[in-house]
Amino acid sequence: MLTWLQRDSLDFPPLSKALREPNGLLAAGGDLRPERLIQAYRHGCFPWFQDGQPILWWSPDPRTVLFPDNLHISRSLAKVLRQGRYRVTFDRAFADVIRACAGPRSYAADTWITSPMQDAYLELHRRGVAHSVEVWRENELVGGLYGLAMGQLFFGESMFSHADNASKVGFVTLVEQLQRWGFVLIDCQMPTEHLLSLGAQTISRTDFALYLSAHLDQPSRADWLA
Repeated sequence: MLTWLQRDSLDFPPLSKALREPNGLLAAGGDLRPERLIQAYRHGCFPWFQDGQPILWWSPDPRTVLFPDNLHISRSLAKVLRQGRYRVTFDRAFADVIRACAGPRSYAADTWITSPMQDAYLELHRRGVAHSVEVWRENELVGGLYGLAMGQLFFGESMFSHADNASKVGFVTLVEQLQRWGFVLIDCQMPTEHLLSLGAQTISRTDFALYLSAHLDQPSRADWLA
């Protein structure tokens, strides 16, 4: 049975209650207020739903993650990085990044990053929880990604690219910086060829929950606007 969340409670059902089909559907309903979103990520789930649907909360098994030490940089990508054709910044244009991530894709007619979702993550950014990576070609924003940072974990949400390898450059720069800051895991949610080519792998939902309990409340050395 799917659990429907109550607006007056931030509690989520145990991850073991997630459905097998569709994989990882844990709960529905509730709202997108910052406190609930933060609790969701701490619990091991995230919102993903289309316009016109109720809010759906997911915790897939297995979970796609990347350990910073396992970052893979191909020869061609290493060449792009050496050429320095892009400039990468953090937290300089969060609203522009999430708006671009919500833009049309060749493989999807609709976006799940609806206006209410954008507003919710913008509020998390104002609270210092959500962060963006911007990739610039001169003064043009051509790629980027955003996600949440909690303790020693980064929860990736979405990325976009309007130029060759732009999102990969942003992601590699982020991973290398997170490694210097002492982060131990990057949550990628679901597998894609793009992420797997960069070193992402899958772990069980149980193992993912263990990383949450061990590292969510540990300090990091993050300084996003340095």
